[in-house]
Amino acid sequence: MYGLNDLKSEIKIDGEKVECPVKGCSKKVHRQRKTFKREEIFFCHEHKIYISPSTFEYETEKENLLWTDIQDEQHFNEIKKVKRESRISRDNSEDALTWNVFRFLDKQKILSNFLSQLSGIEINESELILWSYSPSENSAWTLLNKARIEFGETITRGSEPDIIIKTDKVLYFIEAKLNAGNKTKPRDIQIRKKYETGGNELFSKIFKFDYEKIVKEDRRYELMRFWLLGCWIAEKLNLEFEFYSLVKKTRETDIETEFGKHINQSDRRKFARLTWEQIYDYIKTLENTEKQKLMIDYFENKTVGYTNGKLKKAFDF
Repeated sequence: MYGLNDLKSEIKIDGEKVECPVKGCSKKVHRQRKTFKREEIFFCHEHKIYISPSTFEYETEKENLLWTDIQDEQHFNEIKKVKRESRISRDNSEDALTWNVFRFLDKQKILSNFLSQLSGIEINESELILWSYSPSENSAWTLLNKARIEFGETITRGSEPDIIIKTDKVLYFIEAKLNAGNKTKPRDIQIRKKYETGGNELFSKIFKFDYEKIVKEDRRYELMRFWLLGCWIAEKLNLEFEFYSLVKKTRETDIETEFGKHINQSDRRKFARLTWEQIYDYIKTLENTEKQKLMIDYFENKTVGYTNGKLKKAFDF
């Protein structure tokens, strides 16, 4: 895995060629335009990456993952059976970041402790459900599929929260962003499915405004769906519901206010902003082990591609 210490701070880009971003490499490949392609003319054989002016992609997904032992590989392969889209081999992949960070918390059996500190509630048991895959069910989580159907979605194309954590007290939804933002809209605004009518018209109880205001005007389509489905599932489980927008600390600093104005929160359901840097700070407090050091190094050296030929750090430490 290549990070800040391995990559050139600036790469040369001309009309037809782009140089390999790895330090000391003089290889130049053809310049990609528009859609990223995994083709021979864009590949550096020495460093096993496909290159574009703005990012690069590893030859295999494994090269972009920290946790790749036999159990990790088996678990990851099961996730891929239900996960719809994957660009995990891309340097700026938020999915790879999500796996590397949350798999660490889960493997080290500290996920419940992290959530306890996050919520101020003692969490004793937790199941990490990444991209709808439930380890306890060895399939897409049944309750999420039921929620998809309840609100008029199809299972194969339904809402897919990045991170769901089912605990003994709280149901957590976490939507992870790295470079992308939280403004989203449907492909066809006229197709409303059953978002307003499903769940005994739950929409009217947990939102302050109508569908057009939230989705069409303010473009909070994805957040709307996750708040709706999460609240419905939490009610079925008789759990509190906490929905977090996970972003970099420099991004969307007003998301709590901007989405919060649309929703009815209560003692049993809340929306909040969480940053990757908060998770980094938590990991820094842990016992000094090799895996903890690996995570700290990963955060501090993580990059997210190039802008106008200049390397971008993922986080501002």
